[in-house]
Amino acid sequence: MSRPLVVSYTELMDYEEAWNLQKKLVKELDEEEQQEHLLLLQHPPTYTIGTQRHPEHLLYSPEELADRGITLFQIDRGGDITYHGPGQLVGYPILRLGREEAVDLHGYLRLLEEVIIQYLSRFGIEAERKEQYTGVWVDNQKICAIGVKFNRSRRTRGFITSHGFAFNIKSGIQHEGFSGIIPCGIEEYGVTSLEDCTGRMFSVENVANELVSIFASLFSFNPAWMPVMASK
Repeated sequence: MSRPLVVSYTELMDYEEAWNLQKKLVKELDEEEQQEHLLLLQHPPTYTIGTQRHPEHLLYSPEELADRGITLFQIDRGGDITYHGPGQLVGYPILRLGREEAVDLHGYLRLLEEVIIQYLSRFGIEAERKEQYTGVWVDNQKICAIGVKFNRSRRTRGFITSHGFAFNIKSGIQHEGFSGIIPCGIEEYGVTSLEDCTGRMFSVENVANELVSIFASLFSFNPAWMPVMASK
């Protein structure tokens, strides 16, 4: 049986605002005051460092970050450093795990990857996983990074998810932001985008709209689009 899912899209949202909104939704969902959500959005240029904490994978100095207008956050998701910026579709699912079924944290990550893999297959792109890494890859180049936090529920024996995926859509994004870091600490592989893989132009908002049906099908949700809520 499909569960309700609130879906929103925001053209540009500051990272701190989105992070605060996620924490608000996690708390309210745990207290059964909120429904499950899928936040879809773009961020201004931002680097985030996950719980693996490898600051040496940031190649820019504080002065260079300021000159380029890139903000930096150390955050509570798993993984290493990554980039968010315009031209990238970011998805933050705020979902319950383990309330009605056994908790399968690895299975959740694989399903997130599968959403992107199935979307890319619509354009004849053969995307894949790499056994030692999380994310989605095309010809040894990462097209979608995934980093998740599993928030332990205070009311159930399961978890509530936050953070999620970053799907590169627009051509050139890998040069604009990824050149200042070692993405996810991986030096041997590069980064690509949907436009680079297809030679076509895409609207990030259109991709967001199209991705929801795949997400809803794989996770057994009945989605309803709503305006994004305030983070306070």
